[in-house]
Amino acid sequence: MSKLGTCSIEVDKRNPVCIFRSRFRSLLPAYEIQVKMEDGHKFQEISKPKYDCLLFDLDDTLYPFSSGMSAQIAKNIEEFMIQKLGMEAAEVAELNNPLYKTYGTLMAGLRAIGYDFDYDDFHSFIHGRLQYNVLLKPDPVLRGILQSLPVRKVIFTNADSNHAFRALKSLGLEDCFERIISFDTLNSSSTTNSPYDKDGSESRSTTAGIFDFCEHIRRPDSDMVLPRTPVVCKPFDDAFEDVFKLADIDPQRTLFFDDSVRNLLTAKHLGLHTVAVGTSVRTEGVDHALESIHNIREAFPELWDADEKHEIVQYKVGIETSVKA
Repeated sequence: MSKLGTCSIEVDKRNPVCIFRSRFRSLLPAYEIQVKMEDGHKFQEISKPKYDCLLFDLDDTLYPFSSGMSAQIAKNIEEFMIQKLGMEAAEVAELNNPLYKTYGTLMAGLRAIGYDFDYDDFHSFIHGRLQYNVLLKPDPVLRGILQSLPVRKVIFTNADSNHAFRALKSLGLEDCFERIISFDTLNSSSTTNSPYDKDGSESRSTTAGIFDFCEHIRRPDSDMVLPRTPVVCKPFDDAFEDVFKLADIDPQRTLFFDDSVRNLLTAKHLGLHTVAVGTSVRTEGVDHALESIHNIREAFPELWDADEKHEIVQYKVGIETSVKA
């Protein structure tokens, strides 16, 4: 047996077959290459697990909706709209759900219809007052599950990175993921206008140039053209495609966990294998449903025994007399 770099090679002189076994089984479980001589060519059979990456939403996915976190976030957003944007409470109540459904997040919707505010100011107001250690408790069970998984794990959230870090730390999961892709990752922190006036006082958005979304709601059959949002976020294709590039993700070999059906439907359309979290009822167009993220081991045991359950891919390569790691 000769050793080159990170791989070992076994050669059977009676039968010209070489087997390359990766030493990185914690990263690539059940990965094996077999090269066979046939008609002057080598054939490689690559045995690999069905999934090589798990992509997770954060809020209401890694912890339950019953935590009260989402309710507090929604309350803070409403207060931001009233206090910072000068909107009336009745208008806020009318706009909240339609903006969210149309644009993916309320922030994206507010920016689309013309409200100008600093992203960092928004996130600081919304998340800065959250009592993370009260709303979220350490989850050693989930931590054990995640740490035992022999595949890549990535967070994809519409929230900002500070919220993601604080939430994960409160859950005791801050070191369980390869990386966090958040609002900050996909969007510039700059805005077209400063949130402060020239004299240094805080500015307030005015209604000048604001698209009348309430009128659009009242007249859904009108020919009003909805403005686009500058915010990149789920559930839209461009956000997912950016994540695929940033994290080097193959959607065909990735499981995506989220509590939002809209996000899951986009993900499915783009080739991801989808898992709805927080429900035991599988929605049409979604592959799987888990009442709790804790059920992942029972639902996907193959993630742990990838050595036994894998797919075979065969392709042809030219003959080489040496192997370079």
